Amino acid sequence: MAGTHLKPGAGGSLSVTPQSAGWTYLSFGVMTLDGASFEGNSGENEVAIVPQSGRLSVRFGEEEHDLSRVGVFEELPTVVYLPPHTHYTVSGSGTFAHGGAPATGQYPARVIRPQDIKVEMRGGANAARQVSHLLGPDQLAERLLIYEVYTPSGNWSGWPPHRHDGQHGSLYIEETYHYRIQPEHGWAIHRNYSPEDAYDEALIARDGDLILSPRGYHPVAAAPGSNVYYLNFMAGEALGGARSTPPVDEPDWAWMRQDWGGKALTLPIPVMAKP
Repeated sequence: MAGTHLKPGAGGSLSVTPQSAGWTYLSFGVMTLDGASFEGNSGENEVAIVPQSGRLSVRFGEEEHDLSRVGVFEELPTVVYLPPHTHYTVSGSGTFAHGGAPATGQYPARVIRPQDIKVEMRGGANAARQVSHLLGPDQLAERLLIYEVYTPSGNWSGWPPHRHDGQHGSLYIEETYHYRIQPEHGWAIHRNYSPEDAYDEALIARDGDLILSPRGYHPVAAAPGSNVYYLNFMAGEALGGARSTPPVDEPDWAWMRQDWGGKALTLPIPVMAKP
């Protein structure tokens, strides 16, 4: 297994396969082009391409589509969904993510435009964040789920902590987090933990990092002054409409869905008069 925390390579490149991750379904990668072209084939997987920045285009079959995007903090993307056994070419100058999961080819290739992406506000107080459904459970795909999540400076995301690792009645779904942070020297804290087996790691996520969520709960905190974006690719045993099955919240924190303020302490602490 490659580990749960991967640093970007040359040009920001990253690559995870089921074999390197030590899991079953999900592949994910990030690539930066400098006027060149990348040719790929989806093979046995359904594949999605998500541009992050730059002037890019994708060709598959007889179609060619513009994937240009100023940046992840400036605008929503144009996403391409490809069924198995589809040859494609990405060209131009910019950075894009791509990932996939085993599929049978139930759905045709298509382009998902920014105006077709559902944008949802989740949480509240200092657990408020934006979730963009690039390929949500209401959209046609076999296993893949894809989200872009924006966590403002000082806020928490993935809260209450939740799991989807097949434990406590949850479905088994694998997940990657690809981080972009504004400003680039900013950072976030990503925690993976499973109390049942003493697995617990707190990781510092920096711009361009990739963190895997192999099991357990996995909340994220944005450091004050750091605006945090992460791209989630997810895939597992859930098929079709079953992809809408919610994860399981950690029992100690599930109550916060009814009180996002979290019973916050009131400041200042009063000064008690001496007897």
